[in-house]
Amino acid sequence: MDDNFENLKIMVIDDSKTIRRTAETLLKKVGCEVITATDGFDALAKIADSQPDIIFVDIMMPRLDGYQTCALIKNNSAFKKTPVIMLSSKDGLFDKAKGRIVGSDQYLTKPFSKDELLNTIRQYVPQAEQ
Repeated sequence: MDDNFENLKIMVIDDSKTIRRTAETLLKKVGCEVITATDGFDALAKIADSQPDIIFVDIMMPRLDGYQTCALIKNNSAFKKTPVIMLSSKDGLFDKAKGRIVGSDQYLTKPFSKDELLNTIRQYVPQAEQ
């Protein structure tokens, strides 16, 4: 399948430089504009300006964790409908349930593959845009 996600803005929030860089490289190859943030505070400062279409957020981050970040994004009426996908190396039922409680749309376990990342994005992109 030939993916073309031109004009799609994706935000990747993760304190791991490796995860940010890997996701950014994969996403740019399929035409996405990528905004990265190192933690929840950094992300919240960038979201209003960048208006991302989809947000990936790591759970385990210093200062403001992924659950708190997701809750703040989803409680903002301007971003309530923006898909938020939680990223975590934990894949327990409790972690997934807690993600749902704070409003996450999906849960992606790290390390994720290119296919898993792109399949997740496909679920939120209208067919006409693909």
